[in-house]
Amino acid sequence: MTAAGRDRAVRPRRERTVRELLGSIVLGFEVVIVFLGSLVVYGLHALPTGLALGGGAALIVLMIVAVGLLRSPVGIVLGWLAQLVVVAAGFLVPAFFIVGAVFTAIWTYCMIAGARIDRAKNAAHAAERTETENP
Repeated sequence: MTAAGRDRAVRPRRERTVRELLGSIVLGFEVVIVFLGSLVVYGLHALPTGLALGGGAALIVLMIVAVGLLRSPVGIVLGWLAQLVVVAAGFLVPAFFIVGAVFTAIWTYCMIAGARIDRAKNAAHAAERTETENP
């Protein structure tokens, strides 16, 4: 590393919210399930090969994009859209109704609980700042 590179100020990483962390965990696990599920759809010939594997790949890309955008409302909406698609895949392979319901329930809980924890954390930080400003 050059001397100029060492002299640059290192920008601190943005702290991720609990909602972002939980959402990325759920979508990360779901990516694996969607990959394996697309192989099942292909193996059962529920769809033509290109559609089964391409649709699975498109859904995986959607989930990865959603993980990257979870800090904004767009990422949350994309996550909900992914849940809807996984549930709808149950029309191709009925087991996806169960898988989709389970992941949608987990996603719902993570979004609600994560938002609640983030609000409590922000309120505690605000109270702490107020206390330090007005001792």
